[in-house]
Amino acid sequence: MAVRHASFTIQSDRRPTFEDVTTRVEEALAASRISNGILLVFSQHTTCSVLIQEASDDTNYWGTDLLMQDLVSVLEGIIPTCRTEGQYLHPGPKHIVAAEGRDELPAWSLNTDAHLRSVLMGRSQSIPVIDGLMQLGEFGRIYFADFDQVRARERTVRVTISGE
Repeated sequence: MAVRHASFTIQSDRRPTFEDVTTRVEEALAASRISNGILLVFSQHTTCSVLIQEASDDTNYWGTDLLMQDLVSVLEGIIPTCRTEGQYLHPGPKHIVAAEGRDELPAWSLNTDAHLRSVLMGRSQSIPVIDGLMQLGEFGRIYFADFDQVRARERTVRVTISGE
């Protein structure tokens, strides 16, 4: 059995960002030369998730697929966006001191909602590969979601493919 690894970066924005990474994952699969096995798409970032969903076709004025915006709206009702210190227990005083030691602004720690949303949505997806094709279904797309709204950042998407 062969195992191949690939990674690529995306740029998030200062609002929930959803990047359709399906084509880039397909390219990683083709480069791996693995025809049958399992493919894992993973986020190493604790405020990000990997989702499989259908493309919405329509977008809002920010360019977010309407289905992804609906997801943000639902998550807002379950886990409200962190708007000020003290809204959630995290970040506590020790965390702020540690963050300042890493040259981070205290406000960058006000992303508790993003951490909780990531836990709820999951940070990876496993996809069967048969005859060189990901089995996503007729409309399935792979999205990398960054729920962090305190700053825009470059994010890394990791792909691991195992099989033959």
